[in-house]
Amino acid sequence: MKKFTVYSTQHQDSKLYIKSISTSFIIQKGDGMKEESKRYYDKKPWLKSYEDVFEESLEPYSEIPVFKFSDDSAEKYPEQKACTYSNKEMTYKEFKDHRDRVATALFDLGIKKGDRVATILPNFPPFAIADHGILRAGGVDVPCSPLHKADTLEYEIGTSGAKGVICLDESLELIKSIKDKTSLEFIVVTSVKDYTENEPELKETPGAYQFRDLIAKYEPKPPNVEIDPKEDLALLQFTGGTTGLPKGVMLTHFNITSNVLQVMPWLMGKFSDQFKGDGAMMLALPFFHVYGHWAMNTAIYFAQNMLLVSDARDYDESVRLIKKYEPWLQIGVPTQFMKMISKEKDLANVKMLGASGSAALHSKIAKKYEEVTGTPLTEGYGLSETSPVTHYDVGSMGRYLGIFDEDIVKVATIGVPVPDTDVKVVNLETGEEVPPGETGEMYIKGPQLMKGYWPTPGKGLVDGWLPSGDVVRMDEDGYFYIVDRTKDMINVSGIKVYSQVVDEIIEGHPAVDISATIGVPDPKRPGSERVKIFIIPNDDYKGKITEEEIINYCRERLEPYAVPKFVEFRDNLPLTPTLKVWKRKLKEEEIRKMKEAGILEE
Repeated sequence: MKKFTVYSTQHQDSKLYIKSISTSFIIQKGDGMKEESKRYYDKKPWLKSYEDVFEESLEPYSEIPVFKFSDDSAEKYPEQKACTYSNKEMTYKEFKDHRDRVATALFDLGIKKGDRVATILPNFPPFAIADHGILRAGGVDVPCSPLHKADTLEYEIGTSGAKGVICLDESLELIKSIKDKTSLEFIVVTSVKDYTENEPELKETPGAYQFRDLIAKYEPKPPNVEIDPKEDLALLQFTGGTTGLPKGVMLTHFNITSNVLQVMPWLMGKFSDQFKGDGAMMLALPFFHVYGHWAMNTAIYFAQNMLLVSDARDYDESVRLIKKYEPWLQIGVPTQFMKMISKEKDLANVKMLGASGSAALHSKIAKKYEEVTGTPLTEGYGLSETSPVTHYDVGSMGRYLGIFDEDIVKVATIGVPVPDTDVKVVNLETGEEVPPGETGEMYIKGPQLMKGYWPTPGKGLVDGWLPSGDVVRMDEDGYFYIVDRTKDMINVSGIKVYSQVVDEIIEGHPAVDISATIGVPDPKRPGSERVKIFIIPNDDYKGKITEEEIINYCRERLEPYAVPKFVEFRDNLPLTPTLKVWKRKLKEEEIRKMKEAGILEE
C-alpha cells in the first residue's frame, strides 16, 4: 500500500530537498528550479482554470460603503424578505427603516465617524440591523462572540476602544462588570426573543438602553456621513486567538464590498441577476465570525431572505427552515455539514448548494452531502485578514451551474484564487518561491487585504503581502491544497509532521467521525514531540474500535515518524466559537496533565 510522506527536509550536496505530501505524487527538486519558480506565480496559472467562463478581473471595483448594499436592496426589492427568524419575517424596506433608526440613535448617543461599537450577538435580526446601522452612523463594528468570558471581552473591547456595546440582555451583568475597565460609554441590550412572533414586553434595564425602545423612539433620519471606502474602517474583526492573543484586523468598506463581489456574483456571472431579490440563503454560521459576516453581506447584496438560527448547533431548526423555504445556498463549516447530513431523510434531494469554509473539509463529508442533497458541497478558503475569501472551488461551482463537465472534480482542494488576488508559495526555511507540487507558506494580496492589525496600518504585512500561516501546495492547474497550519505542525526529532494530513488520513477510517492530531512534548527528547490523536468515533463503532486498530491503520498509510504514539477516544472535542476543533486547547490540556503527573518538568 502506498504511504503518504508527511514532510521531511534534508541537506544533501548543499541542496535542500523537500518531500511534498500528496495523495497522488511526491516531488523532489533542487536549486535548478529557483529562477523559474520566482516568475511562476506572476503568470497566475490558475487563470486557465477559469475555463473562459469566469471573468479574469473585476477591476475597477466600486468604491461604496457597505451599507449601500442594504440601500440598494431596499430600493429595488422593498417587499422581498430580508430575514426570517423564529417564524417572523422582515422585508428589506423594514430592514432599512430599522437600520436607519439605529444609526440615528447611535449618533444621538455620541457615536461619530470612526468610533467603534462592539456587537455581542448571535445570528438574529438585531445583529444585521446593528451592523449596518453602526456603519450608516459612520462607526466601526467590533463583533465579539457571545460565548466569550469576561477577560476576553475586556481585552477585545478595551483594545478596540469601543465607546458602546450592543449585546444580549443575558450578557448585561458581565458587560457591567468590565465597563469601568474599558472606554465604554453606553450599553444597548436586546433579547433572543426580540423579532419573534412572541416578543416580550419591554422592561426597564438599569444601566442600559433597550434596542427595540431605541428603534421605537428615533426617526429613520441619520445624518449623512462622508465615507472614504478605501480608507475608512467598517469592521474591526478580532482573530480567533487559537494560536495566541486575538489581533484586531482592520477591514475597510472597500475590503468588504470588493470581497463580496469577488465570490458569488463573480462565480454566477450572467446568472447573478436571476438570484437577486428572489430566494433564500441558510445562514447558521455566526455573523461575529468573518466568514459568517461575509455571508450576511452577500445575502444582503443579493437581496436574499436570510434564514437565521440564533444557536449554530440547533440543527433541527436549520432543517425546519430549509424544508419550509428551500434555500439555494447554505453557508457553514465542516462540523455543521457533518451534523446536517446525519439527518439524511429530512434533506433528501433538497438541491441546496453547500459552501464550506473556516476549516478543512474532508472528502467523505463532501461526497455524502452530494449523495444526500443532489448538489455539490463546495469549499473555499479565507482569513480574517482577507475579508475573508481568497480561494474558491470553481470546478464544483461550475458543475452546480451546469457550465463545467461532470468529470471536472478536484478532491480536497480549496480551489483557485478569486479574481484580482495574487498568491505565491514560499519555502518555509529560505523564503524562496517554490514551483507547483512543493509545499510552502502561502502569501496573499488583493483588494480584500486588510489595512493592517489594529491600530497600525501595514502591521502584519510584508512588502504588501500577507503571510497566511498556512502551508499549502499548488498543482499544475493552479488549484491549491491546504497541508497544515504552520503552528499546528508537529516536530518529531527535527522532522515536521503535518497534523492536518494525519487527520485527513485517519478520517478515512469508517469508525472515525472527527479527529484532531497534535504534538505532545517528548520528555526523553527535549524540543521534540510525539504524535497524539483524539478521535470521536461514529455511533456504530463506539466502544468497539481500539487504539491498536487505529495505530495499525496509520502504520499502513503514514511514514513511521508520523504514526500516532497515543490515541484517545472522546465523546466530544473542544470547539472554538466558530465550531473549529480547538487544537491549542487540547495541547494545553495534555501539557498540564503531563506536568501534574510529573512526566514533564514545570
